[in-house]
Amino acid sequence: MSKIKIITDSTSDLTPELYNKIDAEIVPLLVTIGEETYRDGVDLTTDQLYKKIEQTGTMPKTAAVSPAVFEEVFKKYTDDGYDIVYCGIGSTLSATYQNACIASCDMPNVYCIDSLNLSSGIGLVLLKIDSLRQEGKSAAEIKEYVEKHVIHNVRSQFAINTFEYLHKGGRCSGMTRIIGTALMIKPLIAVIDGKMQVVKKPLGKLKKAINVMLEDAIAIKERIDTDFMMITHSKNDEMASVFKPKLHEAFPEVKNIYETHAGCVISSHCGKGTLGILYIEKD
Repeated sequence: MSKIKIITDSTSDLTPELYNKIDAEIVPLLVTIGEETYRDGVDLTTDQLYKKIEQTGTMPKTAAVSPAVFEEVFKKYTDDGYDIVYCGIGSTLSATYQNACIASCDMPNVYCIDSLNLSSGIGLVLLKIDSLRQEGKSAAEIKEYVEKHVIHNVRSQFAINTFEYLHKGGRCSGMTRIIGTALMIKPLIAVIDGKMQVVKKPLGKLKKAINVMLEDAIAIKERIDTDFMMITHSKNDEMASVFKPKLHEAFPEVKNIYETHAGCVISSHCGKGTLGILYIEKD
């Protein structure tokens, strides 16, 4: 039986403990603020990201992992006899997946999976990949199963606390920002078919928008996979401490409910205070 190595990128937003548990190699995307470029999670933490934005008044720019970097990482493991399963940020959200495919084009034992997702939506897929590996599935079998039964069933939804990052990142107009801020709209953004879409626009405080997400999940609780759920946020420990117990209460049958933190790339696009509830629906 071949050894299988899981490789992902820094946007998958699992905790260090979970990365260690599944023995995953993390390839960092790049974040540029002003004239300086950093490796996400290596040279720059989310705390440092927000401090640098405040100090410079400059919004960050993010960049994909290059094919050359992927090739170096892949070769390190293939030379040691590993099959590789790679899954990172979705192909519609970054060039990272395409670059991983380019790097692996002459490596038949590298299996790239398009998550069509971001943040711990990818993390959920990685945990499933690890479970299948533990069951003794081959890398090819893992890819086939995940693409057929997991990818399109991941549900990622986030409540956005501020329009500032969406506006400056070109994801909403200046007028939308002004009106949304004035009306205290906290948009709910879901990842659907690999694209970020505003699905609801609750009025009021962020807590109300998070309650809407919780209610959406409870409405389909019989269809939710009971292995894993995620509550993921960008520097919003207060709301996470309120809603994580609510998830445990509403979904006692779910074996693992993890709290994870958005890294620099994801935080660059959603902003401080963003909080998401993520899970997988059963087939």
